[in-house]
Amino acid sequence: MSGNWEPAGASGLGESAQAPEDGETESEFENRVQVLDAAAHGQRLDRVLAGLAPEFSRSHLQGLIEAGQVRLDGVLATVSSRKVKAGQRLEVHLVPPAESLAFRPEPMALDVVHEDAHVLVVNKPAGLVVHPAAGNWAGTLLNGLLARDPRAAQLPRAGIVHRLDKDTSGLMVVGRTLEAVTALVRDMAQRDIHRRYVALAHGDVGAAPFTVEAPIGRDPALRTRMAVVAGAKPARTDVERVAFDGEVSAIRCKLHTGRTHQIRVHLAHEGHPLVADTLYGGRFLRGMQRQALHAAELAFAHPITRVPLSFEAPMPPDLAAAWQQVSAVAK
Repeated sequence: MSGNWEPAGASGLGESAQAPEDGETESEFENRVQVLDAAAHGQRLDRVLAGLAPEFSRSHLQGLIEAGQVRLDGVLATVSSRKVKAGQRLEVHLVPPAESLAFRPEPMALDVVHEDAHVLVVNKPAGLVVHPAAGNWAGTLLNGLLARDPRAAQLPRAGIVHRLDKDTSGLMVVGRTLEAVTALVRDMAQRDIHRRYVALAHGDVGAAPFTVEAPIGRDPALRTRMAVVAGAKPARTDVERVAFDGEVSAIRCKLHTGRTHQIRVHLAHEGHPLVADTLYGGRFLRGMQRQALHAAELAFAHPITRVPLSFEAPMPPDLAAAWQQVSAVAK
């Protein structure tokens, strides 16, 4: 929202007015107005505002001030430390925090591989965030699931039981009923949901299949990364080379655990970061502009019927082209 909103039409202590704009609701975007009394004289603007809107954090209210959502006597007030005066008319446009708007339906095209009354299997494209978080409060898979089926709002995380990184493509299973979500979470914890990935890694990983078994936790030196950390959660990844072109290995990986960034961390730990995975030391090669990782296979027992299900998703065009380059040279 911009700061060019109209001031509320009424005045008085704690009085709010003016209908919300089109598409807004009274509870989401509200104008509040207060004529300041003697007790407020000389106080900081953000402190007075906290008294007018106590349901919001001080930091959020300071953000509203800086964003031009606050006026004193009809003039924008953008400095939180500004001292106010008795008799001034304080107006604020209460735009809620972004995270409070996160769990909203947003129609989007989803590549649905399988659907029944209890489960949904989707092929997630690279670039799509799975779950709202700081910096990505909208436009996520969760928002799309809520739009596709309103009943998802009654489920934990709209039925999402595992995640893929934003720039990783591939298969995910989503529960559509509470019974299914509960069973899928249990199966995931018992490692009964099987996931296989294809990837491109720097260097020659070797002709012999191998297993990386190393605990993964938050990188103590850089909190935006994960790392192999002694005493952290155990993690195991099987790796098999399919082709090597002298610079890049085309590999298949099987997850036995599901730690954050697991394949990326394990391969980097072995000295073979994924192509274009700049967070873990990868470089842009073979035309890849995002980490060269795709969840290609997914197998699990149906959470209700227990009938075995398995699915495959072809590599998206960018990874397929790069994979082909590696394979062609290797041959």
